[in-house]
Amino acid sequence: MSRSARLSLWQAALVIARRDFTAIVFSKVFLLFLIGPLFFLAISAGGGYVGAMAADSADDPQLGIALPAEATAAILDAQERLDPLVGMPEVAAVDPADAQDPRALLQAEDSNLFAVLSGTLDEPLLTGPKDDIERWSGETALLVGAARGTTIPEADIAIDTTDTGIINQRTAQDATARAGIVMLFLLTMLLAGMVLSNLVEEKGNKIIEILAAAIPMDAVFVGKLFAMLGVSLVGLVVWGSVGGAIVFLGASALPVIPPPAVGWPLFFALFVIYFAMAYLLIGSVFLTVGSMAPTVRDVQTISLPATILQLLIFFLANFAVGQTGSWIEVAAAIFPLSSPYMMLARAAKEGVLWWHLAALAWQVLWVAIFVKIGATLFKRTVLKSGTAGREKGAGRKGLLAMLRLTTNQS
Repeated sequence: MSRSARLSLWQAALVIARRDFTAIVFSKVFLLFLIGPLFFLAISAGGGYVGAMAADSADDPQLGIALPAEATAAILDAQERLDPLVGMPEVAAVDPADAQDPRALLQAEDSNLFAVLSGTLDEPLLTGPKDDIERWSGETALLVGAARGTTIPEADIAIDTTDTGIINQRTAQDATARAGIVMLFLLTMLLAGMVLSNLVEEKGNKIIEILAAAIPMDAVFVGKLFAMLGVSLVGLVVWGSVGGAIVFLGASALPVIPPPAVGWPLFFALFVIYFAMAYLLIGSVFLTVGSMAPTVRDVQTISLPATILQLLIFFLANFAVGQTGSWIEVAAAIFPLSSPYMMLARAAKEGVLWWHLAALAWQVLWVAIFVKIGATLFKRTVLKSGTAGREKGAGRKGLLAMLRLTTNQS
């Protein structure tokens, strides 16, 4: 067969990518895969809503006031005046008939008191558990002082509010950076395993060896990698749309968050781009791992170091976020596998754009290196020990005809 009949690397990779993508996306199992996290999200949201309703319906613990009637009235008045200023505990007047034994009041089944203030205004006694006493003793002292008529300094002060200060902005952007890293890590962990499972399945039924007999192994790896990335992006669009709708509907209940340094639109765009790069990088590592697994049973054992590596990268990125400008932050941005995480964090904290162009070029280079290493290992460990070499002459003609047919139909 002439060389002209052989597909180029990118043509073959495109055919493999299209084949894997359509086989997965148009399967019934993929629908279950998509709605699985949505069920989890719905259950979590429902549980949080029910918990919030239960918390709202529960009565707040109160400070029982077991003082003479006049003193009790003075405490209640002081609480009403001070609560808007410093946040006072809820107070409740205790029936004088029950005021003789504060400990018994706290032990009563129908009691909603966390402590009891008894005695007189001149000699007050606060009774309650140690933690509650430490939490509210200062506020209780203010109540007693105000009820006694002790002068509380007051002044009319002009107010000039700002949206946020630099410290608050840095703190918020740091939180955005960490949240972006967590989301990137979770999505990559959830979706990257599809690359490995797909390769191992086709190794088990010898399809991968038939493909390798007809087209370059690099093309098979590239095609599978981008097919699984396409499947992951479909899931990301579905989940992101649902999450965006939820955020939009509940926007009024969300706090105002200072935008990241590059702005929200570019930050979301960079999130998708760096997700793709993180997926391609770790996916190429998983392909390499899968190429070295002699049997399906050995995959879990061999893939354990790759999983541990992902966790170490996540911890490194989280630690480096708080070390802006340090050598460890620079090293994490340069190291290929942690680079997408750190550059996303930098997008949240700093607005320098050329960094991202350089980082993306660097990450693409390492994807190519990892794919080449994986394809080389596969050819050395599998093809030379299997029957692919003997099937090469017969398999190439049939497979090239199939690939040509698929290309022409598109």
